[in-house]
Amino acid sequence: MTLLKKAPLSLLRAFEAAGRTGAFTTAAQELDLSPSAISHAIRKLEETLDTRLFQRSTREIMLTREGAILLEHIQRGFDEMQRGLSLVTADESRPLRLHTAPSFAHQWLLPRLGSFIAAHPHIDLRLSASTEYARFEQDDYDLDIVYGEPRPSPYEKIPLAVEELTPLCSPEIAARIRCPKDLYHHSLIQCDVQLYQWKGWFEANHLTPPRHYGLRFDRSFMAIAAAVDGLGVVLESKLLAERELASGRLVCPLIETTQEIHYIGHYLVFPRHQHRHFALDSFKDWLLSQLNLAQHR
Repeated sequence: MTLLKKAPLSLLRAFEAAGRTGAFTTAAQELDLSPSAISHAIRKLEETLDTRLFQRSTREIMLTREGAILLEHIQRGFDEMQRGLSLVTADESRPLRLHTAPSFAHQWLLPRLGSFIAAHPHIDLRLSASTEYARFEQDDYDLDIVYGEPRPSPYEKIPLAVEELTPLCSPEIAARIRCPKDLYHHSLIQCDVQLYQWKGWFEANHLTPPRHYGLRFDRSFMAIAAAVDGLGVVLESKLLAERELASGRLVCPLIETTQEIHYIGHYLVFPRHQHRHFALDSFKDWLLSQLNLAQHR
C-alpha cells in the first residue's frame, strides 16, 4: 500500500493516457489538462517509483520496458474499476453503440443479431451503419466493424474472418456457365467499393479482364440482391452471401475450376481501455464465436 499512497490516481491516469496514446499532447486533450501538466505528473510518478517510464526525444516518447509493464497492469486495474462502477451506477443502462460497415450489417450481422439479444436481453444495443470510420470520442461509439485494413490509430483492432471471393449467380444463370470463359457472355455485376474486383479475379485465373460490365453498385448488399434477381454474375464474398448460398438463391458455378481470392475483409475496432462500455466484451465474444474465432477472445 505504501507505493499506492505515494502515487495518487491523478498521476496514474496521466501515465495511462500518455502510454496508451503515445503523446503527451493527446493525453492532455483527453484528460482536459495541459501537456506540461501531463509531463509534470509523469516526472513526479517516475521520481516516486525511482524508475524511468518513458524514453523522451524532441519528437516522440516511447515507453521503457518498465513503463510497458506498469501500463499493462494499470490498464487492467482501470478496467476492473470501470466494471465495478458500471455495476453499481446507471452506466449499466447506457446503450452499447455499434458502428458497422453497411453491407456487413445488412448481409451478416442483422440475420444473427437475435441470438445476441436473446442471450443478453439487458443490453440496449444501438446500431449505425456507414462507410466512414467511427469517431469514438466525438460520436461516443463503443465498437466499429470496418471494411478493409483500418487506418493507423491507438485503437485495438481484431481481424475477422478470412473471406473468399468467387463468382456468384442464380441457378438459372449457372446452368449456362460451364467454364470461366463463359463469363464473357454474361452481364458481370461489379461493386465499386470491393477491395478486389473482377479485373483482379480474371488476372488471378489467367484470363483477360473484360472491358465492360453490366451493372455497378457502391454497396455489396445491392450487388448481391441484383445477382439473386438474375441480373448477372457478381464477384462477392461467400461470407456476405451466406444466406443466399444456404437457401440456394445463389450458387458458385466455378468454385471447382477457378482460383478464389482470399482476404481479410472486415476488422473489429474499439478503444483499448479508457471509457469502455461494460457490455463491450459480451458483444466482442459473441461476434468472434459466431465467426469461429474463439481463440482471439
